Amino acid sequence: MSLFYDLRININGEYTFFLNQDVISKYSGSVRKMIKQSKKKRNKKNKDPEIITIEIDEFPGGPDGFELVSRFCYSNGGISIDVSNVSTLYCCSVFLGMTEKLCFSNLLTQAETFLEEVFYGSWNDIVLSLKNCEQDQVFLHADSYGLVDKLIFSALTKISRSSEAFSSSSPSYSSPSSAKNTPESDKRLTSWTVSCGRSNEWWFDDMSSLSPLIISKLIRITGAYKTNVKSLFLTKFLLHYLKTKLQTKSNKTELMRNKLEYSELADTAVRGVVSAGKTAFSCRKLFWVLRVLSSFSLSRESKTGLETLIGEMLDQATLDDLLIPAAGGSRESGFYNVDLVKRLLKVFVRNIEEESKMKEFGRLIDKYLREISPDQNLKVSKFLGVAESLPDSARDCFDGVYRAIDIYLQSHSNLTPQDRTKICRCLNYKKLTRETCKQLARNPKIPPDVAVEALKSSCENQEHRTQEVKLVNKSTCRSRRHSQDKKHVMLHLKGFDISEKLAEELKTKGGYNWKVMDSFREGL
Repeated sequence: MSLFYDLRININGEYTFFLNQDVISKYSGSVRKMIKQSKKKRNKKNKDPEIITIEIDEFPGGPDGFELVSRFCYSNGGISIDVSNVSTLYCCSVFLGMTEKLCFSNLLTQAETFLEEVFYGSWNDIVLSLKNCEQDQVFLHADSYGLVDKLIFSALTKISRSSEAFSSSSPSYSSPSSAKNTPESDKRLTSWTVSCGRSNEWWFDDMSSLSPLIISKLIRITGAYKTNVKSLFLTKFLLHYLKTKLQTKSNKTELMRNKLEYSELADTAVRGVVSAGKTAFSCRKLFWVLRVLSSFSLSRESKTGLETLIGEMLDQATLDDLLIPAAGGSRESGFYNVDLVKRLLKVFVRNIEEESKMKEFGRLIDKYLREISPDQNLKVSKFLGVAESLPDSARDCFDGVYRAIDIYLQSHSNLTPQDRTKICRCLNYKKLTRETCKQLARNPKIPPDVAVEALKSSCENQEHRTQEVKLVNKSTCRSRRHSQDKKHVMLHLKGFDISEKLAEELKTKGGYNWKVMDSFREGL
């Protein structure tokens, strides 16, 4: 029986292999050493040394990886190596010390020989070998043994030779065979000149199939990491990569499992976008970037940097750009991300200098208000936050704001009188047209006090304009005529109660004789 089974090896606490000591120790120096140590311990305790039990933790590839090794040993050193298992076999052979010191053409030698062909072989072989490095408990070993670096350098070499994306004034790539022993600072590619075009993006989809650990390693090697993002082309690849991961439904579990790694890549992409700035990204493209990267946990610094860049270009935005859905899929706080728009508006107002651009943008914000007003979960405070974010000078006319308020009031029938009065505070009654004032006065959703104030301001406005005409034509008689004229303003307030304070004010303020008549509605 001992000829076939005198060794038990438990791998990562998951699976136990029943093996022959002589067969395994012939190829593995590490197993041979562990068997000797176990026998010494058993001899000291006077136990039967016939069956040895060994436990191995953190084995590359887990039980599947060790099964490949055991097949190699029981096949007298013969095994089929391909791009789907070469990375695993390489790590297993290094881990178990399967070198030429033990036998000719051991597993490590065979794996290294195959990898040399991969390094200088086809693009697909390199990508698939990197994919193999992602397998369970393989990546950490492949990374520490320098295999990931070598494969990435080979991939970068292929990219540089097959596209115009990367060019350097001096050689930037180390050979794969020397990458492991090269200092990290020497590995980095520090003098890239970027020429972005669709023809240079041929490798985007293939690399997007890799895990965030591999991509993070790629970014580190190229030197485009943390604040040192120099390559616009790599930034565009990162955006493509993150967008692809979001679009693939099967990746949702992976996104949660590697949340930290994806967040780091998203922050790196933001720094690249901010570094490139307005010359490389249009306002619409920046909104697209914001939509993609907001799905990841961006740092506060990254959010602020991206929002500042967009806010400075907000005069180029369209209504569709501003209609950003609320994050997380929850609509309890509103269908649209109004808080984000408010932050962007603060940046815009702080940086804008041209009055014409401000007024043009004011019309866009009025359209935005009308679009978000029907949202049942939109709070009055958020509506006012947007409406009042622009200075009064941004609007020559407030008719657009009134129409948004009207839509809001129609859509929110359960508002209290206080909220209905509150939402009207963003109106400048003096900048409402006469026709809009009439509509406001007839609107049953508008509180009566507001209606009176609006009509009063309209009449005062009309009187002021009349006085300006008189000043031009009859300047010598202006003071006397003005003191004699009394304007009779009739208001329809049927069904409403006016506060005593307002009623008293209306009687005397401005030198007008105010009359309240129920029949006025028909006259409007």
